[in-house]
Amino acid sequence: MSDNQLSISIPPALRTGRSKWTKPATYTGLVVIIALLPLLVSSPYMLHIFILTLIYTIAAVSLRTIITSGQFPLAHAAFMGIGAFSSGMMAKWLGWSPWLTIPLGALVTMGIGMLIGYPFARLRALYYAMGSLFFGMGIIYILYAGGTWTGGYSGLTGIPPLLPIGTSKVPYYYLFLGLAIVSLLALYRFEFSRIGINLKAIAQSHLVASSVGINEGWYRILAVGVGCFFAGLAGAGYAHYSLVLSGSSFNFLATLWLVMYVLIGGKDSFAGPIIGTVILVLIPEFARDLKIYTPFISAGILLIVVFLIPQGLVSLPRLIRSAFTERGKGKGITHAS
Repeated sequence: MSDNQLSISIPPALRTGRSKWTKPATYTGLVVIIALLPLLVSSPYMLHIFILTLIYTIAAVSLRTIITSGQFPLAHAAFMGIGAFSSGMMAKWLGWSPWLTIPLGALVTMGIGMLIGYPFARLRALYYAMGSLFFGMGIIYILYAGGTWTGGYSGLTGIPPLLPIGTSKVPYYYLFLGLAIVSLLALYRFEFSRIGINLKAIAQSHLVASSVGINEGWYRILAVGVGCFFAGLAGAGYAHYSLVLSGSSFNFLATLWLVMYVLIGGKDSFAGPIIGTVILVLIPEFARDLKIYTPFISAGILLIVVFLIPQGLVSLPRLIRSAFTERGKGKGITHAS
């Protein structure tokens, strides 16, 4: 029996079984390893960095959700600020529980995002980016001008904590790990639903998508709303973790960092922003002597990715496998000749 006949006789279920379970097993293993980190790392500072990584991961992936619609917003950190200040002010001035104000802050952010997204729905490319940039700058100045309510330039202090004061970082770590897992699962399901498919069709060609009955404006507004909800959720959680808020934490520079997380990791893959966030947040902490050079190192990584790995670091394993495959084929041809 020839090799071709043998391959045809293997049932498809057996041939695809390995690929079917590889990804779930890999993701489950990663989650288990991440859940065990507090047992391996006792430093409160490193746990703090891990918590920030989880928060920024939610924000970066939610930014990519909007990018899948073909738009490139430059105000995502400002939406994090809306969620953070909304939740913080409701908890401080109204006396509401943070467990209530955090989802309310996310909903407020979603509402504002969809409200602003309506007039921006017809803008594309550079015009959308510039419009969102000016909106984000306006939000920061509004926070500065909020006086006592927002803390002005001094920032909002005295925000009620999620957990009793004096609680170690470990409960916060597991709390934000759970929040990150739920958020990523929801965003993953959204992207690979019928709505997500329509968004990708709009991104490829809004004219073709409109010609087959896809409401371009509505879907783009929905993408902004969903992305802003999870950005607001991350910001609100951050508010009740840090207990102090400043408008400078959500300015244009903060948005640029989120953009870099997405681009360096890979904007065409769901895992891209996760990889980009982990690399750019954690690596400087393991090389603290070089931490002051973090912006330069990040810029260098971005240039390398843009010129050599345009699909982001998430595509690096595939490129390496392709290189070895091509090398093996080349050797086979040489031996055959």
